[in-house]
Amino acid sequence: MVTLQDIQVARERIRSALRPTPCPASDYFTEKTDCAVVYFKLENLQRTGAFKERGALNKLLTLTDDEKRRGVIAASAGNHAQGVAYHARRLGIRATIVMPERTPLIKVTRTRDDYGARVVLKGANYDEAYAEALRIQAAEDLVFVHPFNDPHVIAGQGTIALELLEQCPDLELVLVPVGGGGLISGIAVALKQTNPRIQVVGVQASTIASMKASLDAGKRTELTAAGTTIADGIAVKVPGELTFEHVRKYVDAVVTVDEEEIAAAILMMLEQEKSVAEGAGAAGLAALVSGRVPQAKGKRVAIIVGGGNIDMNVISRIIERGLVKAGRLVQLEVRLPDRPGMLARLTTQIAEMRANVVDLHHDRAFSKAGLGEATVEVMLETTGHAHIQELMSALESLGWQVART
Repeated sequence: MVTLQDIQVARERIRSALRPTPCPASDYFTEKTDCAVVYFKLENLQRTGAFKERGALNKLLTLTDDEKRRGVIAASAGNHAQGVAYHARRLGIRATIVMPERTPLIKVTRTRDDYGARVVLKGANYDEAYAEALRIQAAEDLVFVHPFNDPHVIAGQGTIALELLEQCPDLELVLVPVGGGGLISGIAVALKQTNPRIQVVGVQASTIASMKASLDAGKRTELTAAGTTIADGIAVKVPGELTFEHVRKYVDAVVTVDEEEIAAAILMMLEQEKSVAEGAGAAGLAALVSGRVPQAKGKRVAIIVGGGNIDMNVISRIIERGLVKAGRLVQLEVRLPDRPGMLARLTTQIAEMRANVVDLHHDRAFSKAGLGEATVEVMLETTGHAHIQELMSALESLGWQVART
């Protein structure tokens, strides 16, 4: 088992290469969640965009000269890959990274092009990439750097908690994203061996909550993903042997969040904190704002924002869906008489109601409207659900049929 002393040694080992990340308090989320204070530990501001380089660097610095000469290999959905690749290049160690085929492009290009690793894309998920990495390791006599089930990696991740204790000395509860369990294991050891009263709560994506299932079963349990998740960084089918024992001993609870909650948290981080979080990085906030952690009420809470490496196309879709959900983007279908000037009258009415036209499609031939009628599909920017209802009522008062699509 990893100890507090192991984590303190790891901190001294990596101190010169990694700066502490900030941990600001959030006025907005403190008020919104009824917590005494909400802090965000911004690991998305690391050089490689995620906490993973702490554990990766600590592991690399413990290698023998012979192991460094042979080179290293890792399997990762992206953040561990970048951490290993970046610091391996700094230390003059050859690195091979096996990543799932659906890994976000930003993580692949940074690992290969920016940090100089050999990248192999294999498998539909982390576990299939892991199997390929083990095959390559045996064939090429490389040193395996595990993303979570390694005491040096766990100790490296635990250095986050040492910073937290200095930045938030009155801390009462910490929310930590959980995949294989390396991050929460290190954090929980450091916190519980320093102050056992601090609660540590893990957060998993409900589509593949293998750590929670393992805790419920009392043994490591392998799951098949119920679907894809935007929290790809924590999509692990089975926790590690070492991490499971740490979580079982030190972690107070593990909760789950769904995809809509994670997406909403990403959008809230963008809007309210002006900070980019990937799906896994936003899991803790998703749990807090969705009420999955009632014990956080009235407490001083820190949320680990584990990473910010998210594909821009995903952010675009999340923003659009979030705007629709908030009533700030709506698509209406309006059926109106097919006469000259009616389209102009429609857009004039929309302008008078202070809505903004984003897109408009005027259809005569293919709509279900009757002869002498036309259907207009119009996408609008609005101020909220009340504004949408007000707009629809105004259009219906003109005798037009209006429906949301």
